[in-house]
Parts: sequence; structure tokens; C-alpha cells
Amino acid sequence: METYTLATAAADLVYDVRGPLPTADGRPPLFMVGQPMGATGFAALAARFPDRTVVTYDPRGLGRSTRKDGRVEYAPESLADDVHAVVEALGAGPVEMFASSGGAITALALVARHPGDVTTLVAHEPPLITLTPDGPAAVRARAAVREAYEARGWGAGMAAFVAMTSWEGEFTDAYFAQPLPDPAAFGMPTEDDGSRGDPLLSDRSWAVSDHRPDVAAIEASGTRVVIAVGEESQAVQTGRTSAAAAELLGQRAAVFPSHHAGFADGEFGYPGKPDEFAARLREVLDAS
Repeated sequence: METYTLATAAADLVYDVRGPLPTADGRPPLFMVGQPMGATGFAALAARFPDRTVVTYDPRGLGRSTRKDGRVEYAPESLADDVHAVVEALGAGPVEMFASSGGAITALALVARHPGDVTTLVAHEPPLITLTPDGPAAVRARAAVREAYEARGWGAGMAAFVAMTSWEGEFTDAYFAQPLPDPAAFGMPTEDDGSRGDPLLSDRSWAVSDHRPDVAAIEASGTRVVIAVGEESQAVQTGRTSAAAAELLGQRAAVFPSHHAGFADGEFGYPGKPDEFAARLREVLDAS
């Protein structure tokens, strides 16, 4: 693996390349994109593609990538432009892309803004919360996570986030009537360390989950786009947003093994099924 830093006007972007460029097999590089997760989150999945040249990166302001724009918020458009800059720096033509969570939203914006960058995109569980029928309630639930975080710190905010993302079905009055969850019940700290800059729990990434994909531009791009959903996620928010995104693009979501982070080992908590996930990703990519 080789690590590079690409300096742009807005950020210094750090990315990793596993394998040769140009690629040994003539296939495009496989670029893996997350948000707010960086390159480390894809280590298990990348290891299961030893025959492919795999590219991972840290989004601006996260992990090893530093911002120079003087801003703290995240927007799909600027994140997409960053990925475009890395694709250009690779000098290997268009890429195949697996993108997860907020990274899937970045990737949809990339396809719309920079047609020709991606041949096939597998967009796994994009949390496009305004696309679901209960979009206003989902926005309210998201705001409640931020309120818990602002009032009581990271543990309380993360406990509220887990409660929100594990709720099955639409956000009803029963959801909002629940008491705030106890962070200790999730093994999270109860003390407040005073920080309030977490991109997941603050409002810094709200532009990501508020994004509305440019369907016309995506369809005109020539990129094959596959919306994917984990088999364990279908009843919860990211499963429902995946179904809504797929419907918006005139398709049904392709079902993948496991959950929202089903491509990861247990290093980030609840383990996924990376072997099965990688096999399914190969199947979908090879179907192009």
C-alpha cells in the first residue's frame, strides 16, 4: 500500500492505493468512499480484494486529511469535488466505486457533477432522510440527536443516535415519547468531555443527509448506479432511505449481507460479514 497527499485549494487529501497503477488486470481501480468514515473503515473489505487495485481516502477534515477552507461543515458537493480530484490524480481513467453511508451520498453527487469519473457505483445505504414518506419526522429525530449531544456530550448523543438508527419503521409519536437512552446501557461514557464538533452528532453533516440527488444528471452520466441495502437494515432508517433512493432512480435496492457496516470486521463494534459482503460486491460489480 502506498499513501499519497493531494493538495487542493480547500484541503490536503490523504489517500491510499493498494496495488499497481495502471492496474494489473486492466480493470478500473476500485475506489471505496465513506463519510464520516475514512479509509480505516474499509480495511477489512479492501483486504478481500487482493486481486484488485483498491483506493481509499480520508474526507476533508477527517482522519489524516486536513482542511484549508476555514470551514467546519460538510456538503456533498465539496466532498464530491474532492473525490473527483483524487480520481484525476490517480491518472487511471474512470473508477469502479463502492460507497457507504454519507459516502454513498458523496458518490451520487460525484456522478451528477463529474460524469465520466465512475463506471459502476454501488451506493450502500445512503441516509437521504428527506426522501422517505416520514421525512419531516426523520429531520426532527435527527435534531433530537444533536440536542442530546449539545446538552450532555458525546455519550448521550451517540446513545440517541443508536436509538434513532435502530428504530424500525417510521418515526411515530411512540418514538418521540421515549425517554432519552442511558449511554451506559450502550457501554458509552456518561461524562461530558466538552467537545461538540463530532460530524455525526452535530449539525455539521446535515447538508449530507438533506441532499436531494440530481436524478436527471445521474441518468445522463452513463454511470451504472446500484443502490444497495443490508439485509438486516431494511426496516430501519438507512434501509428505508435506501429503498426510497432506489425508487427515485427507478430501481429496487440490491440486498447485501449484514447491516449498515456489514463490510467491516468487529473493530468498530457489532461485526459485519465481510467475507459474504465482499462476495456479493464482486457479484454486483461483475454484472456490469
